Amino acid sequence: MKNRSVSILSGGGGSCSTGKSRALGTNVILNSERSEAQSENVKSICHAELVSASVPCCALPVSLDRFRNEFGMTLKEIPRVCAFTMAEILLSLTIIGVVAAITLPSLTGNINERTWNTQRKALYARFSQAIALMPSLNGYGTLRESTDSAGSTSVEDTAAETFVTSGLSKVLKINNICDSEHLADCGIPTKITTIKGDMINPFPARMSSLNDDMVNVSWNDYSGGGHAYEQLDTKAAAFETANGESIAVFYNPNCATDFESRTTMQVQPYICANFVYDLNGTKGPNTVGKDIGFMTAYNAVDSIIVAPMPLMSDAGDYTGYEAAKVCKSQDNESRLPNLYEAMSLFVNRDLIGNLLTTGVYWTSTLSINGGSATASYGAMGSGHISNTYRDQGHNVRCIKR
Repeated sequence: MKNRSVSILSGGGGSCSTGKSRALGTNVILNSERSEAQSENVKSICHAELVSASVPCCALPVSLDRFRNEFGMTLKEIPRVCAFTMAEILLSLTIIGVVAAITLPSLTGNINERTWNTQRKALYARFSQAIALMPSLNGYGTLRESTDSAGSTSVEDTAAETFVTSGLSKVLKINNICDSEHLADCGIPTKITTIKGDMINPFPARMSSLNDDMVNVSWNDYSGGGHAYEQLDTKAAAFETANGESIAVFYNPNCATDFESRTTMQVQPYICANFVYDLNGTKGPNTVGKDIGFMTAYNAVDSIIVAPMPLMSDAGDYTGYEAAKVCKSQDNESRLPNLYEAMSLFVNRDLIGNLLTTGVYWTSTLSINGGSATASYGAMGSGHISNTYRDQGHNVRCIKR
């Protein structure tokens, strides 16, 4: 009788058959009338492709040559191969799940941190180029007082919105612009978390909401008496960039230019614009230092913009000689802020959440008037900047680029 070719699916249920025809996961040559001499070339084998946990290893009448051709190995190489039990598989999956639950949050967090850091640097680069192209940062918008019949005075405030529509949009790709009443329409979250961990709800809508010491400040420049500077408490506006970031703008249309011409001064008059950005819109975590940060632009002409990322807490009280070193010990990537960056921390004090309101902080900027023994510092409570001897002790707050 001629050989018959039979194809049967592997892993079938039931016990092993003792007949001349048995299950095999590929075409098997069967001969129901083999001679005993021919049958000597048939061995009992068990292969992972031919069995499952529910079927015991069976003796399958497969010729040596056919097995070698089908599976690329000899019977001597695999005398016996058996499957895992269901309990072993479940135990392995459980161990994998536990390890994944422990490692995935940390891995995901590191990936997010790197992504946000890359986006933040790219956003800062685009804004630096845009601000440099603007002829001047002041003079945009309308600020007119009006008095109603009851004697109440109000200010028509379109300064920040006009700064975006008539100024910034000329040098930066902008998709959408929103006024102070509709910040959420531009992807600004309704509530955010500070670096300290406090919740700000609702999102700041005025300059004073970032730091109430920004407005109505009296100061003394030590050149002949006190001076009063009224920082306008303007409303915020917002816009979305072509890259998907959401930006809130806090604007001062009367900002000045001679920032470094004095040995002691207030920073408020020289702040032209402050930007609070969210790199991914309303998506989480909406936390300052992660997907949320800030940039501050100074000087109406020849403007400078900075984007410091402060560390969570103060490094301590140190002299000016020790201050730079302690930043490296606190975090290898951190450093002292320069004068502009320190003042940006002052502007956004409430977003950081744990800066001193009356103390002073060291900066890396040497004396404004060129004195070799002094360095500049900024008072976070009032925005006053001055010089002090570097052997004196002041607080240190480090930042990252």
